[in-house]
Amino acid sequence: MQRLRLDQDIRPLSEFRAGVATFFKQIQETKRPLVITQHGKGVGVLLGVEEYEEMQETIELLQDVQKSVSQINDGEGIEHKNAKNLVLTKLSS
Repeated sequence: MQRLRLDQDIRPLSEFRAGVATFFKQIQETKRPLVITQHGKGVGVLLGVEEYEEMQETIELLQDVQKSVSQINDGEGIEHKNAKNLVLTKLSS
């Protein structure tokens, strides 16, 4: 996902309502999120489907890494040699 450009990607709700199709086209072309404001405060973010899915995959990966680190810290890890042997055994089955 591209970084938000403050001068182009923050729009009031009234403007969004008037040009919904234009804003969907913008997020598809730029790959950037669009922040929708109401009374000067952010109330929502519009993302393209691909960017949303990419963000979800990243979150899941980071959660897996965090879980792995916790397991290692709790003494639940195994030596590299043993892990390699387990994987190779399962692959050859």
